[in-house]
Amino acid sequence: MARSSSGFVAGLTAAALAAVGFLAYQASANVPADLSAASPAPAASPSAPAPGAGPKKPADPAQALPKQSGSGVRVVYSLGERRVWLVNAKDTVTRTFAVVPSTVDPAPGTYAVTSRSGSVAGSDGVRIEHVVRFATVDGVTVGFSAAVDGSLPTPDPSRRTGGIRMKRADGDAMWTFATVSSKVVVVP
Repeated sequence: MARSSSGFVAGLTAAALAAVGFLAYQASANVPADLSAASPAPAASPSAPAPGAGPKKPADPAQALPKQSGSGVRVVYSLGERRVWLVNAKDTVTRTFAVVPSTVDPAPGTYAVTSRSGSVAGSDGVRIEHVVRFATVDGVTVGFSAAVDGSLPTPDPSRRTGGIRMKRADGDAMWTFATVSSKVVVVP
């Protein structure tokens, strides 16, 4: 009887070793190439800048703030790029998005949010929300807004309007970010 038990245990042990060996082979055959390479030295890590290097440039060019866009917490609006950046106190872009400019542009410079409205009719007759006004040009009030219907039409060039339109999600972000007196920097 002892002989059959030892044979049984030996068989189980051999089967277990074979299974472990097979699984080890499978695991080593499926290792991605980048995991089998030696790890780079910490200084060579792409996330760690070299000593004395300036700030890392963002991978997305749209994230890069325009030159001379100020400092501190601010909204940056580029007339030429038709883009807005929301910038925190650490000069980090928290959000950037494309906009559809109005027919009346503010001159480049620094402004402050003068008033806000949750929902109104735009000067083009479209129902808008999250209106953030910051400038007046020849009697036309200029501000950011989003159409309630989500549309982003190109404004009628024959009408003098000041609504800089954005998508509704971007309008929500602007509304939360730009309270009265917040800085708005307009760049060419």
